[in-house]
Amino acid sequence: MHVSEGLSRFSRREFLRFSGWSLVATLAATSGFLATQNEAKRAQVFSKILPIKGLHASLEGFKILQMSDFHLYPYTQPELVQQAVSICNTRNADLIVLTGDYVWRQVDAVFELTAILSNLKSKHGIFAVIGNHDIWTNVNVVKAGFNQQRIPVLVNQGVPISVGNGSLYLAGLDDGQSGKPDLKTTLEDAPSGAPVVLLLHEPDLADRVSKDSRVSLQLSGHTHGGQIRLPGIGAFILPYLGRKYDYGLYRVDQMWLYTNGGIGTISIPVRYNCPPEITEIILTSA
Repeated sequence: MHVSEGLSRFSRREFLRFSGWSLVATLAATSGFLATQNEAKRAQVFSKILPIKGLHASLEGFKILQMSDFHLYPYTQPELVQQAVSICNTRNADLIVLTGDYVWRQVDAVFELTAILSNLKSKHGIFAVIGNHDIWTNVNVVKAGFNQQRIPVLVNQGVPISVGNGSLYLAGLDDGQSGKPDLKTTLEDAPSGAPVVLLLHEPDLADRVSKDSRVSLQLSGHTHGGQIRLPGIGAFILPYLGRKYDYGLYRVDQMWLYTNGGIGTISIPVRYNCPPEITEIILTSA
């Protein structure tokens, strides 16, 4: 499931993406509309109740909080992350997951970010996976930031989460665009019959992941929901591997997929109809 592209193809995509952002920035500057309607500084909770086949009774109501795409600095400031952490800590989470892209231009910002994230409270811990920007800057530095705060980063790994006599398997793949995701290796130790919750930065790889019937739920980020979404039109700009399942809840074969809209911003510091998001997933028996 390793995804790679030629340099020329990647360059064309990047050119089109940044050209699109330039157009959006021009519209924002000339009309003033997006600037006055900017939602980028107010995190919100989006809640979903998902029926999961084979969920043990002891996991009924199990609550997962997801955040993604912080991109700390220059646009995303620590105050927004602190606000999101405070909101999470009011939700009585069983598990908190982070689905990649922690930095943008300043890789050392990960140490400040993870110091804030270490204040998150969850009954069964906090787990993270890597995103494409984390690899493009310096993935070893990003991992060091998480290691410093003892927040596990799952790279083609999984851990069982047990509640009473029941369990689910939390799995995390390497980044799908610039890493080497290996689903087979990741699920080797998954307990028989335990639903799998998979963390994977890029949502569009759900078409492949869903072929493994053990995966009940994929949680992704990557797209920022487009940052700017117009009613009836949707997002202006979406990244590679984030154009099919760009925002919100989907059913892919027999698997649920949720694409989180992210906390931070890149390219322009604006969000419209797509606020910084904390996703609250509540599991129930199918």
